[in-house]
Amino acid sequence: MKKWLIIILGILVAVISFMFDEKIIQFVSLFRNNILNEFFLGITFVSSEIIIFFFLTSLFLWKEHKRRWILPLWLTLFLSVVVSFVLKFGIHRARPFQQGLVSVLPILEKSSHLVWNFSFPSFQAMLAFCAVPILAKEFPRFKYVWIIFAGLVAFSRVYFGLHFLSDVIAGGLIGIVLGWAMIKLEGKYKFGEKVLKKFLKK
Repeated sequence: MKKWLIIILGILVAVISFMFDEKIIQFVSLFRNNILNEFFLGITFVSSEIIIFFFLTSLFLWKEHKRRWILPLWLTLFLSVVVSFVLKFGIHRARPFQQGLVSVLPILEKSSHLVWNFSFPSFQAMLAFCAVPILAKEFPRFKYVWIIFAGLVAFSRVYFGLHFLSDVIAGGLIGIVLGWAMIKLEGKYKFGEKVLKKFLKK
C-alpha cells in the first residue's frame, strides 16, 4: 500500500511539475553562482555511471552475507540504462538549454550532446534512485545518506539546465520502481543467491 501511494504521489507531482517546468527551470537558474557551480559539478562527477557502479558493488562486497545482492544490483543498474534509452528515444524531449530557456556550462553542454541528447527521463536520477530500495533493505542506516545524495544528483540536473524538474522526478520514480521489482524477483527466484553459490564453489 505504501509503495502504491509513493508511485501515485510521484506521478501526480511529475504531472504538476510538467505544467510549470519552464518557469521552474528559469527560477532555479537565478540562484547559480560559482560556489554552487563547483559543488554541483562535483556531484555530477561523483554520480557518473562508473563511480556509482563500483562504489555500490564494493559496498556489497564489504559485507560477505550481502553479496547475493550484487547481481540484482547490477541488473537494476542495467535495466535503468535500457529503460532510459528507450524512453529518451521514444519521447524526444529537448533539454531546457536546447530550447533556449536557460544557459548551460560549455563542458556540460558538450557531454550532454554525447549522452543520447534527450531530456526525458533523467538517466542520472534514475541511476541514483534505482539503488535506494536495495540499499534500504540491506543497509537501512545508509539509505538516508544515499537518498540525500540521489536528491542532490537529481537537483543538479535541474540546476544546470540539463533537465526539467519533471524529468528528474520521473527518472527517480522509475528508478525506485525498478529497484522494488528487482527485490521482488530476487525474493521469488533467488537468482542472485544461486549465482553466488555457484561462483563460490568454483
